[in-house]
Amino acid sequence: MFDFAYWLLSYLVPFLVVLTVIVFVHEMGHYLVARWNGVAIHTFSVGFGRELVGWNDRHGTRWRISAIPLGGYVRFVGDMNPASVPDPEAAAKVDPALAPRLFVNKNVWQRIAIVAAGPLANVLLTFLILYALLLGYGRYTIPPVISEVVSGSVAETAGFLPGDKIVAVDGYAVRGFEDFQRYVATSPERPVVVDLVRSGAQRTLTLVPEAVEIEDRFGNDQRIGRIGVSRDVEETDVTLYRPGPVEAVGMTFEEIRFIVQRTGAFLGDFFVGRGDVEQLGGPVKVAKVSGEVATLGFVALINLMALLSLNIGIFNLLPVPMLDGGHLLYYFIEAARGRPLSMRIQEIGFRFGFALVLALMVFTLFNDTVFDHFGILR
Repeated sequence: MFDFAYWLLSYLVPFLVVLTVIVFVHEMGHYLVARWNGVAIHTFSVGFGRELVGWNDRHGTRWRISAIPLGGYVRFVGDMNPASVPDPEAAAKVDPALAPRLFVNKNVWQRIAIVAAGPLANVLLTFLILYALLLGYGRYTIPPVISEVVSGSVAETAGFLPGDKIVAVDGYAVRGFEDFQRYVATSPERPVVVDLVRSGAQRTLTLVPEAVEIEDRFGNDQRIGRIGVSRDVEETDVTLYRPGPVEAVGMTFEEIRFIVQRTGAFLGDFFVGRGDVEQLGGPVKVAKVSGEVATLGFVALINLMALLSLNIGIFNLLPVPMLDGGHLLYYFIEAARGRPLSMRIQEIGFRFGFALVLALMVFTLFNDTVFDHFGILR
């Protein structure tokens, strides 16, 4: 009983807090743009299932907090379900005065804007969090200068030497040695291009970090890239860098670009046989990570929220029916051909998308509990 209570407080509560904020922001993006375009909104729900608390606003929207706190949705008037699948019968029976306010009766570009607003709201949340943390706390850094190159390592083969100052990796600016480590670690078995300065001269080296398994501070196995260099650190080497408001904007955009690119590369590995299924995580793994990060403090948990928000935004843009990206795919096809796809084709697509998303959820849940050896299931 004590173990369950500890798991509930340590893992489940931080996970639900993070998920609720991310989903609320995502759905609020849909809601606000829909409201600006005059769409009649039936329900805004935080969570699924039975309503626990609810109220109606002056526009007729039902705001509700539901019993299952694992997501949420915005449902427009005339939708068949919370996934925004249009209901032809409802649209035909609606009061003619309300017809212009139906989502399905808005022009295709308005519908595209409404659907895209959810993932874009997640990206905006990520930007605001990372920007605020950068301005508020700055970042500790050490000079990006190599002290030692391991004999026989990938770095030695590529031509690195002690004293090399790293200035960029794959086009991303390196402001500290920690940047260099991170850019290499997130590219196991993928080519990276390193720009450096040696004896005042610019050089460019290309290498492929080897993939190694390490154990993080929480006992989780991680697959990272390693090249075989190190940096001796004295206390005087560590400095706190605080960028100005304008520079912080550029640094935040670069960080988001890096996360998006590395996420795409991670997913791409599975199509070329380099992917490791044990690195995929579903709700159980996210809950575990949320709980572990929460032990590091509020700032670490907020930083995790930014990362998850961006990844959820990216995932929702995948061109899979049932996801925002699937709706966008339909609407861009409609914009190109001048008329929408038939309801039968859309329905087939939604069923396929539902099956695919459900299969992914089952797989990641199985992966969490079997491959990841989640503590409470040992």
